Amino acid sequence: MTGLAASNRYFIEVSYKGTTFAGFQVQENADTVQAAIDRALSILFRDRIVTTGSSRTDAGVHALQNFLHFDTALPLHPQFLYKINAILPQDIVLKAVYQVPPDAHARFAALGRSYEYYLYTRKDPFMRDRGYYFPYRIDLDKLEAAAAIVKDYTDFTTFSKRNTQVKTFLCAIQESYWTVKDTHFVYNVAANRFLRGMVRGLVGTMLRVGRGRLSLEEFRQVIEGRDCTRADFAVPPQGLFLVQVAYPEGLLDRVLMQDK
Repeated sequence: MTGLAASNRYFIEVSYKGTTFAGFQVQENADTVQAAIDRALSILFRDRIVTTGSSRTDAGVHALQNFLHFDTALPLHPQFLYKINAILPQDIVLKAVYQVPPDAHARFAALGRSYEYYLYTRKDPFMRDRGYYFPYRIDLDKLEAAAAIVKDYTDFTTFSKRNTQVKTFLCAIQESYWTVKDTHFVYNVAANRFLRGMVRGLVGTMLRVGRGRLSLEEFRQVIEGRDCTRADFAVPPQGLFLVQVAYPEGLLDRVLMQDK
């Protein structure tokens, strides 16, 4: 009598445009990125596949890189990448497949994540669903100073939306800075972890500094106040991109398929 084949664990790397989705995580009666990926995998394998994601993104938020893992004892088709992308919606692409140890976890193994938030100050129809149209004068020096201040802190209670179930509001910020090219402003931030709504809260509150409505000292007071009602979360989701998820060296060495 032959035993059942051992299950393998795979990490998959994806990119997506979040405009038409109700967020990343599977929700009842809503079209989400993860639901579309689970559906495509289940169709291809002709078996129910349930993925676990590394990072949840809100409705309208995009990802240049995100990861999920799933288990299956079934073999991967030689043209797996081509076939899965033919099934997936146009706004999602599966870029690579990695075989990983059976205990590797897409979310908990991640060492850090980086985000970018885009805003543009001159009307641009090509940026409408990929950035925040902000046609106001901005003091770049103050904006950059505010971004530098962010690195002085580890407690980001102020920038976490309410009704969150996290046990700690501590985050180790590795990068926090603005870059500017022509009429485009981009906030770049990297940390070991992020709280719900944190990047948009940081951007919205820093824009108050850049507009002269909040001094740099008052910005510090907002952070130190640990009160989310003092942060500005009102910037729209379409300007936010999950750019990279970092994993321990060697975890993703076994690349089975990759879209060059």
